[in-house]
Amino acid sequence: MEEGNKTTVTEFILLGFQSTYALEILLFITFFFVYVLTIAGNAIIIALVLTNHHLQSPMYFFLSNLSLLELMITSTVMPKMLVNFITGKKTISFMGCLTQSFFYFLMGSTEFFILAAMSFDRYLAICYPLRYASIMNSKVCFQLLLGSWTGGFLIILVPSIVTAGLPFCGPNIVDHFFCDSAPLLKLVCADTSLAELVDFGTSCILLLGSLLITVVSYVYIIIAVLRIPSAKGRKKAFSTCVSHMTVVTMYYGSSIFIYVRPSKGNVLDFNKIGTVLNTMMTPMLNPFIYSLRNEKVKDSLKTILKKATCM
Repeated sequence: MEEGNKTTVTEFILLGFQSTYALEILLFITFFFVYVLTIAGNAIIIALVLTNHHLQSPMYFFLSNLSLLELMITSTVMPKMLVNFITGKKTISFMGCLTQSFFYFLMGSTEFFILAAMSFDRYLAICYPLRYASIMNSKVCFQLLLGSWTGGFLIILVPSIVTAGLPFCGPNIVDHFFCDSAPLLKLVCADTSLAELVDFGTSCILLLGSLLITVVSYVYIIIAVLRIPSAKGRKKAFSTCVSHMTVVTMYYGSSIFIYVRPSKGNVLDFNKIGTVLNTMMTPMLNPFIYSLRNEKVKDSLKTILKKATCM
């Protein structure tokens, strides 16, 4: 569509990993395997929490919702990328691109609030064990979950509106395998200083704000654990936090590297690596991280497997 001497972009081309067709087939097989493992692993976690009464507690409530978000954020990116690999057609419509970007950042932002809520839950469980059940009741859990989704939506609302209002008049090649904010802004035929500032500001508020809650929670947790007289008691208390700390480290490390920068500059190749970690590897590893270090989850899985083999 012509507007003066400018052409409005109606579709984008997702450049992806810029490899030969043979290598893209190999990448397709690898990422398809990762996607199947991600779907299966997180679906199992959700099913275990829903069906096993031993897992009906706030920690597992948040874990199942984290797994749901993992399924959604991975499915926002990977199916389109897999289709692009196998067909060689790498186009995505303008609205499809903005929609993918919106839901990716909605799920990702909500995930950080959920991780902060899980930190707060562990803080209450370890620092106030006698009052934990009364404080962290079902109502509070649902309020924290609703607050996480609301916070995730509000934090990305302004950046999404700003990006959608920018003029895209060519070129239309996105140097990424999905519609991330940095490569999209490089295609805008206008000054993007305000958009980059808004992205940077909201990223700081989201990532550093939620990380602050997590860090403060764990400072109090460590102080409380060190006060436990027996080594066995300290080990047991701290073991409930190890899986969460592992996931937090992976998420925040890669996300802060990608998004908390005033200028998105010429670092898109590094962004791709960080995004692979966020959208593929971490969602795939999460079920294994939580199940391998959690006796209740392992016992529940063993029980289901025994019932399945006896049928």
